[in-house]
Amino acid sequence: MRIKSIFILLALPLAGYAQQKQYTIAEATLGIYTNLAPADIKQLSWIPGEESLSSVVKGEILIKQYLPGLTTDTILRLNELNEQLQNRYIFRNMPVVDWLDNKTFLLAKGTQYFMVSRGERGWGTRLWRELPEGAENEDVNKQTRQIAYTKDNNLFLLDASGKTHAITNDTDGGIVNGQSVHRQEFGIDRGIFFSPKGNYLAFYRMDQRMVEDYPLIQWDQVPATVHYTKYPFAGRTSHEVTLGVYNPKTGQTIFLETGTPKDHYLTCVTWSPDEQYIFIAILNREQDHLWLNKYDAQTGKLVKTLFEETDPQYVHPQHALYFLPDNNDQFIWWSQRDGFMHLYRYNTGGKLLNQVTKGDWVVNDISGFNAAKKTLYIIAAKESPMEKHLYSVNYENGKLALLDNSAGVHTVKVSSSGNYVTDRWSNATTPRNIEVYSTDKKWKETLLKSPDPLAEYERPRIEQITLKANDNTPLYGKLIYPTGFDSTKQYPVIVYLYNGPGVQLLSNSFPFSGNLWYEYMAQHGYIVFTMDGRGSSNRGVKFEHATFRQLGTVEMDDQLKGVEFLKSRSFVDSTRMGIHGWSFGGFMTTSFMLRKPGVFACGVAGGPVMDWKMYEVMYTERYMDTPQENPEGYENANLLTKAGNLKGKLLLIHGTIDSTVVWQHSIKFLKAAVDKKAQVDYFVYPGYEHNVRGYDRIHLMQKVSDYFDLYLKIQK
Repeated sequence: MRIKSIFILLALPLAGYAQQKQYTIAEATLGIYTNLAPADIKQLSWIPGEESLSSVVKGEILIKQYLPGLTTDTILRLNELNEQLQNRYIFRNMPVVDWLDNKTFLLAKGTQYFMVSRGERGWGTRLWRELPEGAENEDVNKQTRQIAYTKDNNLFLLDASGKTHAITNDTDGGIVNGQSVHRQEFGIDRGIFFSPKGNYLAFYRMDQRMVEDYPLIQWDQVPATVHYTKYPFAGRTSHEVTLGVYNPKTGQTIFLETGTPKDHYLTCVTWSPDEQYIFIAILNREQDHLWLNKYDAQTGKLVKTLFEETDPQYVHPQHALYFLPDNNDQFIWWSQRDGFMHLYRYNTGGKLLNQVTKGDWVVNDISGFNAAKKTLYIIAAKESPMEKHLYSVNYENGKLALLDNSAGVHTVKVSSSGNYVTDRWSNATTPRNIEVYSTDKKWKETLLKSPDPLAEYERPRIEQITLKANDNTPLYGKLIYPTGFDSTKQYPVIVYLYNGPGVQLLSNSFPFSGNLWYEYMAQHGYIVFTMDGRGSSNRGVKFEHATFRQLGTVEMDDQLKGVEFLKSRSFVDSTRMGIHGWSFGGFMTTSFMLRKPGVFACGVAGGPVMDWKMYEVMYTERYMDTPQENPEGYENANLLTKAGNLKGKLLLIHGTIDSTVVWQHSIKFLKAAVDKKAQVDYFVYPGYEHNVRGYDRIHLMQKVSDYFDLYLKIQK
């Protein structure tokens, strides 16, 4: 069955809704996460080893539901929890529940961990562990009930008896243990790796003493203070990473012999189920050659290179190995070797057994398995790049079956047995549905069907657009009409874009606009247009690699197709077009204002990269090679040399302690603008990093909105 997923025209609302409300700027900014959020079931999760679900009702009652009848029991109430702790530790709402097994779960409050266990008299709570102040990156091993954590830059283990092991004792702040490395590229999101049975602990050790210090200024004190971070710039000295293995029984640590050059990347760290081996994908600094290596966890020696992957542009590993259930010898490897992200089954000797999935579509996630049926449950964009669906796939013969039956974006959790899933999904007209069903498709129940939280608001009409790039690649966009649209009038336009690697803006999800701020601007008389051009994610290697060595060029070509489309519409005032984006979108916004001056009357660029030589080594060298290897590409993308080209109005916004796109990018651009006598508007957010979060984001979006009103609206 193929799900029809692309909406040609969505009208929200139709005639007869003249009295509907408009968003406040606060609702447009934060409402979809607060008062305008779709209804939800809080903390819905599977209880380990059971066909039952737990969730939290009204923020204070933890319940359990048995499948398939969905009969309900109360596990614990908030007042009971506080009474059991004798009100020494007060919880205002039910904290996050972390199940260890079907009779035990943990609750955390700061550095304190509470264990809740089921006994003969019901569920009882006690203070279980208390970590020292400053503990971070906590990782609880559910088998051995140990906790690993970092404090400052060192790694510690609190074992099952409550004894603390100091695994590392590095006094130089340039050495970091147990934390994410390589600036969290390559899918890396942690630095601590317990072995499957909890008998050993692997961890990243990053030596960045050779990396240049970069100052971040803290302005909340007088005089201001300086915090130094390590920032590895493209083409310059990078850090060196190794992987240690700690044995709590002996107190000894060995380091895997990962070889040289030492500035290569260590990714996809995975233990074998029997704890005998560790697998690491070694990626060279050039990022065009990967070796999947097998190491002896006891000695640290290389056992074997299982296979290699190369690409003339770049190899981009993003996932650890996925060992098949109850099998020490077979695992799933993620690869884009055939042009799309797919799954491959290997044995631990390095033999390819079969390609599990294939086709001109992308696998997004492995959500679970059913060992009895030799089945994986995966999320994939097979029906449309705008959607994500749940499939079962036999990992031996590749037989694939669609399990859900509703257009949209699906997020699932699979029970331990693989017999049931919870499916949280939305689409253009469905705010949120949560269903639970059997994977054999014989049983299904709806747990929640959210009413439309935006029903009382005046909402714009949204048109799904498909354009063609210069090479005839389809490009998907959305045109958001002003509310009260009159085809005889002309309207100003805001183009919102990102168009960078690893991000997809458009999907068939709720709200279909993608952002209530777009709808807010539509309520205030704007057309809003957004499109994912080549270079963005979820479309395969050819689409993503199109920008290689020339960031900002192909992307502008694609976005100009959107501009051509807009200009072809009689109701678009092409003299009043604005552009806005953040981070890579800020780079794209500034690029348009300088490399294609005159296309847009004004732009707002947040946290923009101005010179890729000043961005971090992993990301930049993947997409641009080094400045030494690709001087022309870097120069074409260098916006510092193009400040004199500015036509129209440009507002730059930056956080003062941005450690991703360092503040110096926009500061240097201001100097270039002064030198070229170009007038630029500027605003900084003191104390903010790469984006403005929380309540202060309302201030940001008000400023952006006001800027467009000032320069795009016809002044009466």
